[in-house]
Parts: sequence; structure tokens; C-alpha cells
Amino acid sequence: MSSTTSAPAETTQEAPRQYRHKKTRSWAWLSYVGIGVIVIYCLAPFYWMVVSSLRRPQDVFDISVIPSPISFQNYVDAFDPKNEFGRALINSVFVATTVTILALIIGILAAYSMARLHFRGKNFVLGLIIATSMFPGIAMVIPLFRVFTNIGWINTYQALILPALSFALPLAVWNLTSFFRQMPAELEQAAMVDGCTQGQAFRKVILPLAAPGVFTTAIIVFVMAWNEYIIAVTMTNKAEYRTATVAVTFFTGTTGRDIPFGSIMAAGVILTVPLLIMVLAFQRRIVAGLTAGGVKS
Repeated sequence: MSSTTSAPAETTQEAPRQYRHKKTRSWAWLSYVGIGVIVIYCLAPFYWMVVSSLRRPQDVFDISVIPSPISFQNYVDAFDPKNEFGRALINSVFVATTVTILALIIGILAAYSMARLHFRGKNFVLGLIIATSMFPGIAMVIPLFRVFTNIGWINTYQALILPALSFALPLAVWNLTSFFRQMPAELEQAAMVDGCTQGQAFRKVILPLAAPGVFTTAIIVFVMAWNEYIIAVTMTNKAEYRTATVAVTFFTGTTGRDIPFGSIMAAGVILTVPLLIMVLAFQRRIVAGLTAGGVKS
């Protein structure tokens, strides 16, 4: 009698379990579909740029998904001396590297002060730093152009570096401040007990431990400076000072009036691929740096 009554009870318990299992699998499939749509949406423009760059110049308006035949003529045309794209790449590397180094030097010192020192108005100062990054770049172009014109800085590297630094520095300070805050203050205290000064404790103990956060901030700042366009196109009217993002807009075709879509696409690939390789190569350190600043000890 007991066996006959227990069977329906087990059946009634198994039904909700199967329903929950099916519901979980349905949500999992919906999540995969959503992720797939997002990935396709994000990568489709880049894929089309690569495909367009590998077509022959006369096949630029072809709509085939795979180029046939594959041609690298657009990459050769992108480095045509009249475009001065090679010099522009060197300028971009110099400007982005300089901005990154300066932002890290200033940002590390400022962020460590914000994280460790106690002074009146510290939160206000930190909020003010973040507020400066909210100004749109286009709103600052005219004032900066007038100032740089008056002091003779048009067509100079400092006219490209300083404005980019003003946008990159608040982000660097904010990221590094959150990272230094989650590091226990006992590290400096233990180093000072062993005979280190405050500066030596920071340099020999804190800074090496902060390497993931510093590395992550460096990559973010470099990408921001590399992609900067508004300031660069406004402060330069000579080809020898243009960055790569600006030089692409001045590409000319064979007649001087046509738009060389193929070489522009090739230049876009050249500008994008190094950043993708850098991010993919150091993605673990980037993730470690981004997550480390958000975990309290």
C-alpha cells in the first residue's frame, strides 16, 4: 500500500523539477542567441572593412561577402607618398605614447594621494576631476584653437598632446584611485617599520603590486589618445603634424577628386588591428586590473 502512494508523490515532485530544468535550458539558449547577435552586430562593420580593403580598387562597390580575387593593392595605395600615411602613423605613436606616459606619471601620484591622504575637500576634488572629463571635446575646440593660435602652438606636437592629456588624465586618476583604495594601508606601515620612508614604501611595495591596475589604465589611455580626432584635425593644417586618424580623411584618389574607399578601408584596418592585438594579448591583465579595483579587501 505504501509503495502505491509514494509513486504519485515522487511523480508530482519530479514534474516541477523537469519544468525548472527546461526553463533553465531555454534561458541559456536565449542568452547564447543574444550574445551571438551582439557579437555579430559589433564585428560586422570591422569584417566588412577588412573585406573591402582586400578587394581590387575596381571592385570597391562589389557586395560579395568574400573578396574574389584577393588583392593587397589598397594597402599599397594607403602608403602612397602623397598620402603621407607612414609619417602620420609615427605621429600617432609618438603622441599616444607621450600622453600615456604623462597620464600615468601624474595619475599615479594624484591617485595615490587621493587614496591615502586625508584632507578637507578630497571628495570634492575627486568629483571635480571627473567633472572635467564630461565636457564634450567639440565644445573646447574653439577656445583651445584661439589660445594655441595666440601662443603659436598650431602645427606643434604639444597642441596635440596637452588637450589629449586633459581628457585622459581624469580617467587615469579615477581608475587608479579606486585601485589604490582597495590595497590595505598595512602594506606601507609594514614597510615603514622595516625602515622604508613613505616614498620608498610606495615605490618598492605599492607600485609593483599596483602593476595590473597601472597596465590596464595605460592601455585605456593609449587607445583613447590613439583614436582622438577632433582636437587633432583642428590644431593641424600641415601634413607633417597630422595623426593617422586625421590623415585618412585627406586621402585622394587617382584624379584627386574621387574618394579612394579601398585605401581608406585599408588604413582603417591598419589603425585597428594593432589595438586588437594588444587587447587580445593582454586581456587577462586588463580584466585583472579592472576587477581588482572593484573588490574591497
